[in-house]
Amino acid sequence: MESKNNTLTGGNISKKAMQTLPLRKLHISCIKRNTFGDMMSTTHSPQSTYSISDLSKEFDITTRSIRFYEDQGLIKPKRRGQTRIYSLKDRVRLKLILRGKRLGFSLAETRRLFELYDADKSSSTQLNTMLDLVNEKKSALQQQMDDIKVVLMELNSAEQQCRVALEDNSLKKSK
Repeated sequence: MESKNNTLTGGNISKKAMQTLPLRKLHISCIKRNTFGDMMSTTHSPQSTYSISDLSKEFDITTRSIRFYEDQGLIKPKRRGQTRIYSLKDRVRLKLILRGKRLGFSLAETRRLFELYDADKSSSTQLNTMLDLVNEKKSALQQQMDDIKVVLMELNSAEQQCRVALEDNSLKKSK
């Protein structure tokens, strides 16, 4: 069963051969022919809407966490009755919230970045703000590392003093 003009591969290829074509070659072929988007929209389209349980499972967080981010105004799902319908934008924002959390950003800082992006889609302001926040976080982490080094030195000193005192006690008992 041959296809006369297959847009994905640009030539005659059977459906069976198409199914067994390695994904990497198929992907490169699609990019070269600028048809990857067409393929994505017809057979492999990403979900355009998500339920709260979909996002909860995908990001391994509780539905309560997602509702909290909604209450904070960070994501804004549509509603169909009592059901929340999350868009691709909400999914991306949730991913960014979790990434920011991992990097030590507060929800207020994340909200500020979202607001900047919403106001200026060119994102120059957002990127400059992000650079400022990154530098602040790096400075704070460096200070924490310095503080930890001092505490470790103090603990090592206390440990050494305890060991010396124990050794002294052992010597006194053996006399």
